[in-house]
Amino acid sequence: MANNISNMVELVEAEESFIHATQLIYAIAFPMGLHSASQLGVFDVLQKAGKDAQLSAHEIASRISCSNPDAPKMLDRILALLASHDVLKCLLIQDEQKLGSFHRLYSMTPVARFFAPNSDGVSLGPFLALIQDNVFLASWSELNNAIREGGTPFNRVHGRHLFDYPSFDSRFNQVFNVAMDNHSQIVMRKVLECYKGFKDIKRLVDVGGGLGANIHLITSKYPHIHGINFDLRHVIQHAPSYSGVEHVSGDMFESVPRGDAIFLKWILHDWSDEHCLKLLKNCYDALPDEGRVIILEAVCPIIPANSFAAKSTSQLDVTMMTLIPGAKERNRQEFMDLATNAGFSGIKYVCCVFPSLEDVAEFVKIGRYYAVESILILDHNFLHWVMMVVGSYLDLMMMNVCMCFFFSFQLSTIIFNC
Repeated sequence: MANNISNMVELVEAEESFIHATQLIYAIAFPMGLHSASQLGVFDVLQKAGKDAQLSAHEIASRISCSNPDAPKMLDRILALLASHDVLKCLLIQDEQKLGSFHRLYSMTPVARFFAPNSDGVSLGPFLALIQDNVFLASWSELNNAIREGGTPFNRVHGRHLFDYPSFDSRFNQVFNVAMDNHSQIVMRKVLECYKGFKDIKRLVDVGGGLGANIHLITSKYPHIHGINFDLRHVIQHAPSYSGVEHVSGDMFESVPRGDAIFLKWILHDWSDEHCLKLLKNCYDALPDEGRVIILEAVCPIIPANSFAAKSTSQLDVTMMTLIPGAKERNRQEFMDLATNAGFSGIKYVCCVFPSLEDVAEFVKIGRYYAVESILILDHNFLHWVMMVVGSYLDLMMMNVCMCFFFSFQLSTIIFNC
């Protein structure tokens, strides 16, 4: 009897493992279907229909200007896939006129709302479009060769660094900047709810600030701050004018504009330890005594784990490796090493904006060390988006290499003290 039970358990485990492996093989269908739904405006249609609206694929297709007579049937299959991943809700309706016939009604979920414009007119749709842009996708084709022969997949495919590429491709430059702008506005709203350290700052420099969305949101809440948006020339030239914000172009590895605080959002993970040290030393030199560097960065767990947080951080880490030479996510000890080697004496983790996604951090230029403290703001819908939406796409891309993947992060408020 015991042997029979053991054999049955092994059989079930083998079957489940096979199904899991098969699901990984077809994993590309989900992110591609999601991207298609986003580009077609499905989430916009559902949101405009009302909070509790339930629409059929035929009704949705009629509102997105489809000339293809098969569009409703094709769309229904994509929407059913999204519902299986909890991106949409699905209600099955039995047709009264025809026995055994049915149709589906779809409605929004908290996750889906991230793909429709919010009250600020922004969404994660542009960020999804960036991740699935052909410029990014092509990079994965060189991952195997990069592992064997060296180099960075993006550079091997495109012949230049990711941050240089937009200046040669105006279309991609627009895609990249709009994605960063939309994502920044969503994240920064949460940062401003969580982090109160901006209130005493008079001159704030946002290094690598893109189009200025970050600094604009900060100065809008704290109008006494004079904001400096600092980035490369080809980025700054497209930045809109904001009251209280000065756009400055330059190279952060040469120098950083002076301020009593410096903001780094998603900057350190873009660069090698050597580049980060050079940047942090430039920041140190640009700060007065008791000046601060405020960062948002991912914090990697040392031991891989089967959790949303651990998976998403690993996914981001592998993506950065694929796109940018030397780029990586770091654990707490690696951040401490950067801090001390740059002249700071410690790190303070202040607040977590999205668990395992976004944390706020400060490095204070003073001669004392702060204890660690943490404030968590939980938003599981955003975390769900990161894992289920972006994650599964790269699960497939990485299967051709080894089986890892892309996006999400534990951004932590860190304070480097000198």
